[in-house]
Amino acid sequence: MILPKFQYLAPKSLEEACVLLGRYGPEAQVLAGGTDLLVKMKTGLQKPAYLVSLKQVAELKGIRHEPRVGVVIGARTTHNELVTSPVLAERFRSVCSAAATMAGYQIRNTGTVGGNLVNAVPSADLPPILIALSAKVRLVNPTGERLLELEEFFAGPGKTALQPGEILASVIIPEQATTGSNYRKFGLRQAEALAVVGVASAVTMQGDVMQDVRIALGAVAPTPMRARQAETLLRGQKVNEKLIAMVSGFAAAVARPINDIRGSAEYRRHLVEVLTRDSIHAAIEKGHS
Repeated sequence: MILPKFQYLAPKSLEEACVLLGRYGPEAQVLAGGTDLLVKMKTGLQKPAYLVSLKQVAELKGIRHEPRVGVVIGARTTHNELVTSPVLAERFRSVCSAAATMAGYQIRNTGTVGGNLVNAVPSADLPPILIALSAKVRLVNPTGERLLELEEFFAGPGKTALQPGEILASVIIPEQATTGSNYRKFGLRQAEALAVVGVASAVTMQGDVMQDVRIALGAVAPTPMRARQAETLLRGQKVNEKLIAMVSGFAAAVARPINDIRGSAEYRRHLVEVLTRDSIHAAIEKGHS
């Protein structure tokens, strides 16, 4: 398989990249890591006339902590950079752990955070943990920018809230009182497997009381989703094994999985219940694991 013909454009600033996307419209695609896009081009699923490369846009790289803002992750940050980030290891190690479950080392060394989110694959590993941590995405266009809750960014498989000429520039995990977070995943292999089900949770503990809880599910609906009823039932309650087990069942009940080669809908609901219980316990007991 070979790539179809295209014109390669290499802007040096985010503003220039947005202008080029606006100029060429649907004929243009953004190129970051390319681990998904280039495969789709080789197989004929996509045939853009222009590739707008972000490789020279330095402002899209890096992970940093900004006081009163939070942890800012540039869209061109690779998955392995998430795994090894001292900033994330100190504040949200669960993001490092989630990134480490993705694909193989070579893909993680090339694939980017922005590309992973923009592809909007329902089984992606990053969205659940980022949603559980209340992450936002910064979207930039030729005339300005906007912040959007990550859970509102996904519109369906392969579909997002990106508007024409708009680029996902960064992910922001805001400053928060969360005391623990965790991502649990079940795949059909020990490594490099897509999630059959992924569950992330974030808790804010005060003594033995769960002051706040957020639970996000992946691979069980067209988009990542919150288990809001389960969250509500846990807020303000003391840690209780029976209660956590019960609300894990509520999380399974709201899941909308499909039947496919990797698992039946019934099996996926069972996994949601098990992984939700385990994730909540890990977030409570081990902090940002």
